[in-house]
Amino acid sequence: MHVQLAYGKHGLPLDLPDDLDVTVIEPKFEPGLADPTAALRAALEAPIEAPPLQEFVRPDDRVGVVFSDITRPTPNQIVLPPVLEALAYIPREQITLFNALGTHRANTAAELCGMLSAEIVDGYRIVQNDALDVATQVRVGQARRGHDIWLNREFVACDVKILTGFIEPHFFAGFSGGGKAVMPGMAGLRTVLQNHDAQMIAHPKATWGITAGNPIWEEVREVARMAGRTFLVNVTLNKHKAITGVFAGELDAAHARGCAYVQGTAMAMAPAPFDIVITTNSGYPLDLNLYQAIKGVSAAAQVVRPGGAIIVAAACWDGIPEHGLYGQLLAEADSPAALLDRIKAPGFLAQDQWQAQIQAQIQLRADVYVRSDNLTAAQIERALLKPCARIEETVAGLVAQMGAGVRICVLPEGPQTVPYILDTVTR
Repeated sequence: MHVQLAYGKHGLPLDLPDDLDVTVIEPKFEPGLADPTAALRAALEAPIEAPPLQEFVRPDDRVGVVFSDITRPTPNQIVLPPVLEALAYIPREQITLFNALGTHRANTAAELCGMLSAEIVDGYRIVQNDALDVATQVRVGQARRGHDIWLNREFVACDVKILTGFIEPHFFAGFSGGGKAVMPGMAGLRTVLQNHDAQMIAHPKATWGITAGNPIWEEVREVARMAGRTFLVNVTLNKHKAITGVFAGELDAAHARGCAYVQGTAMAMAPAPFDIVITTNSGYPLDLNLYQAIKGVSAAAQVVRPGGAIIVAAACWDGIPEHGLYGQLLAEADSPAALLDRIKAPGFLAQDQWQAQIQAQIQLRADVYVRSDNLTAAQIERALLKPCARIEETVAGLVAQMGAGVRICVLPEGPQTVPYILDTVTR
């Protein structure tokens, strides 16, 4: 059996013996819109439960337009022009573009031009959120769970916030898009740490495809409401990163409509757990580093049996990465169990602990192998994971260990498809 895995910019071929029991699970393919720009314009003129954008934004408003960073495949160069076109009556000095970095690194000038276009970069002021710089933040209140909410000061000062992004299943927030542009996108580190702490991440409803009762998503929504007047512009994408739908308007209504669409196309039921699950992190740009690739591992973990194995193929051209504390947390631990104990210790809070926690939780149930052209075996082992030089060879070794009747699942698009076992998932 031949399968093309989403890996880096060009993919990775996978060839498995025909006599193996292999199930390939992919997202339901939806063709890209014939004219996405026209669809965006139409959505801005007739949004969901909101007035048209040109009526929503007053001529004297200070406007903040939030866009996704390089770790997301949001087609900003397609989404932003219709938004800015609709705001042509607003003086450009009243418009600021905000890069919703969350706790990620700042994007380079070249990356910004590639994401937005040189014309937009040269024509508008751009602010990249710095979660570590407390001088750039302001406290806007306290969430119901007692968490202090700190957001980017210049973002808060805007009269209207236009939140752009794309919707896909998310491994602990339920779905991406919506209020995530505000938190963690434009939040301070202290706020992100509390929303992503060990107790929140460990909550049984903090997982793929669940919003109601998910404490992380519910606080994200609450924080977005605290930001003031918002207008949502979210899109959905197919495996070719083409826009398949536009969901614009009132924050909750537009996001709910988009989530329902995604649930119908990106979540797939599996009849029973698998012994081996081969996954990806959806290729470029999503598989830029190991930190991001844990999302693909988490998707696979939904259908791997206890004691089974997960193999993730991720290009990791950005390494572990070196920025943030994810790699350090892994390197300082002797085992996944020890890492989990440290994270769950009372009072422990550290940047990136959420990714390390999810990785460790999965590793207590299954072995995790990493196939990457940009990480050495030593780097992978320091990250408490198992190196995989060739997926075919690793599969052959696992099949020999596990014996006859091994069931294998392949997720070529990684977390663009989230499989689930019907009897174990409540939605």
